[in-house]
Amino acid sequence: MRYLPLSDRDRGEMLATIGAPDIDALFADVPAAARLSGPIAGLPGHASEMAVERHMARLSAESLTAGQVPFFLGAGAYRHHVPATVDHLIQRGEFLTAYTPYQPEIAQGTLQVLFEFQTQVARLFGTDVANASLYDGSTACWEAIAMAGRITRRSKAVLSGGLHPHYVGTAQTMARFTGDTLVTAKPEVSAQADDEALIAAIDAETSCVLVQYPDVLGRIPDLNRIAAAAQAQGALLIAVVTEPVALGLIESPGTLGADIVVGEGQSLGVGLQFGGPYLGLFGCREKYVRQMPGRLCGETVDADGKRAFVLTLSTREQHIRREKATSNICTNSGLCALAFSIHLSLLGGEGLARMARASHLRAVQAATALAALPGVAVVNASYVNEFAITLPRPAAEVVDALAARRVLGGVALSRLVPGQADLTHVLLVATSELTTDEDIAALCAALAEVLA
Repeated sequence: MRYLPLSDRDRGEMLATIGAPDIDALFADVPAAARLSGPIAGLPGHASEMAVERHMARLSAESLTAGQVPFFLGAGAYRHHVPATVDHLIQRGEFLTAYTPYQPEIAQGTLQVLFEFQTQVARLFGTDVANASLYDGSTACWEAIAMAGRITRRSKAVLSGGLHPHYVGTAQTMARFTGDTLVTAKPEVSAQADDEALIAAIDAETSCVLVQYPDVLGRIPDLNRIAAAAQAQGALLIAVVTEPVALGLIESPGTLGADIVVGEGQSLGVGLQFGGPYLGLFGCREKYVRQMPGRLCGETVDADGKRAFVLTLSTREQHIRREKATSNICTNSGLCALAFSIHLSLLGGEGLARMARASHLRAVQAATALAALPGVAVVNASYVNEFAITLPRPAAEVVDALAARRVLGGVALSRLVPGQADLTHVLLVATSELTTDEDIAALCAALAEVLA
């Protein structure tokens, strides 16, 4: 949609209608110190559309994109192969401009898609039920904390040090307004996840325990043990999955005792997308379904006895009184959910397992090669397709030096947890089925050169 500016006459008519003498009067409540007194310094003047397009194209050409160079970034956003079929199908008119499912008589297609998506997520997570998606992984994480508080009538959540710092930050932001107490910890760089410290923090006031699976360093915590410790105190275990492809290789959190499982669905169907839009996943035990936020599509029969789909147990603010809603931020990501569902349907269970296994084998190959470099050590005792290494130099400097050599070599942990000295030398490395022998060789050669 092109921007069509108003004429002076248009503006005059609008100002006259609202009784304002001029445009400046619209900003009378903004403090003078916060207003611009002239052009923004350094911002160029107006240019033609073609000139702006050429300028932006030149700037874009200076960037390294995921498909251009060896790529080992992860830390909550992963690059996997997305079949062309996914993009082709989601751009069909009936999907791209689908009618909102509030009126089931004209939205059966949309409702069935969401019903199938829920089924896939529930099976992937090992939960009894799943909703029709949430906004993204980090807000789904907070929704789980709020849900646990409603169920247990407690307001203290214990967060693992292995939980992604951005998810922790989202929870802390929301807790400022709800009064919930969050017990947090920084990531500990050791061969094992912080299971012991986490279990020690659980008490009779705890509503829930949050554990990332695999965690932010790629380690695989013992969910069975943590679930038993949490539930012994009457608390719920919330498992957070930022890389759903990993569940093609390791056991589902729900089968290991998790009461609520949430996560990010980006790596299946959605792609990196420059940070969004992404896809929140949410599943739980059936006995907690009435406290689950978001939309839930159910299967029923119509007046003629034919199979039909409807929204059910709707407890979001659009459906009931706002003060009674389980959530007021639970926007679902319908098109991203469809992309996820199409990709997972194309893979099937066996295909997902092969994808996870291929990603894992590449991680083993990369970890073995990197560990052979002087000064480099692998932190993890276990991992799927992401692991952490320690370097003899600050990881942020190394990442920049690798990028200058056209290798996107990983994510410096200090970027996620700034200011913690013991984490400055830690680099997170992720692989996928797209990683090649040549990519791993290029990473090792560039890293050896940078560390020399």
